[in-house]
Amino acid sequence: MLGIHDLALFMLSGVLLNLTPGQDVAYIASQSASRGWKTGMVASLGISAGCLVHVLAASLGLSAILATSATAFTVVKMAGAAYLVWIGIQMWRNGGNGKADSDAPTVRISKRKVFSQGFLTNVLNPKVALFFLAFLPQFVRVDSPTKSLAFLVLGVIFTINSTVVNCFWVWSASRAAAMFGSNGRFSLWAKRAAGTLFVALGIRLAMADAS
Repeated sequence: MLGIHDLALFMLSGVLLNLTPGQDVAYIASQSASRGWKTGMVASLGISAGCLVHVLAASLGLSAILATSATAFTVVKMAGAAYLVWIGIQMWRNGGNGKADSDAPTVRISKRKVFSQGFLTNVLNPKVALFFLAFLPQFVRVDSPTKSLAFLVLGVIFTINSTVVNCFWVWSASRAAAMFGSNGRFSLWAKRAAGTLFVALGIRLAMADAS
């Protein structure tokens, strides 16, 4: 179908890849632990929306620009790195409230911000674009007349799988927070740890190359 082959292997590989902790998992886990599972789900959906942008870019060939243009890659990389560092600093500055969803008077605004942060965290990472560009073609036949559509279908499947796996991270982090108490101390240190990780990931991304 559409020149796609080894679909079962593709889905299994996608699940295993999404189980590997990274900056997306760190963001989801920190939001779930500090603000509850509902906010964690919003963070997960924001990241999934960012993945869909990369999927569309890969299917249209736009991701190839990042792979071939050093300037384009550097611009996106530095923007993403700066954004990660900014989120990390914000987590440290705002990590002391330890409020759950039900305690926050501005739940809708907070969740909108969580969604947008998750979205931008994913979209501004050029490594994600290059990942799709390198990973998806392995499961599309070279002689397929519908390569772009095949890229799109595989990308959507990958994003759905990643959303399901991210639900596991939401559940795990929110359960851990519940087990360690509701006095806000666990939430405080979870956000500070995540903030430190995000600053480190931002520095790492800034030092990355396109290879």
